[in-house]
Amino acid sequence: QVQLVESGGGLVQPGGSLRLSCAASGFTLDGYAIGWFRQAPGKEREGVSCISSSGEATYVPDSVKGRFTISRDNAKNTVYLQMNSLKPEDTAVYYCAAVKRSWTHCGRYEYLSWGQGTQVTVSS
Repeated sequence: QVQLVESGGGLVQPGGSLRLSCAASGFTLDGYAIGWFRQAPGKEREGVSCISSSGEATYVPDSVKGRFTISRDNAKNTVYLQMNSLKPEDTAVYYCAAVKRSWTHCGRYEYLSWGQGTQVTVSS
């Protein structure tokens, strides 16, 4: 059974950092493009970072550029999202998702397998 499990969310003060992890079970992430997405209450799910299957290509939108970094360790079957300089507007449920392609557009409709999400709250 293909499963993605996110971890690392929590409550952090503005300006703080968190590192999210996305671990795969039941399949190997090698050969899959991975994306991190977030959804705040009342808003659509948006992509915040995507990485190719090889790790050589990444995409980060302007809204988080310079603050969020995606990386992957295929040996550990895990993808990470390092989030620095967090802002209250980063508050959302964060999801990781996978698609068996080397690379694709960082849009939610491109990804087929999803985790359950982890809550990130940025507040003082």
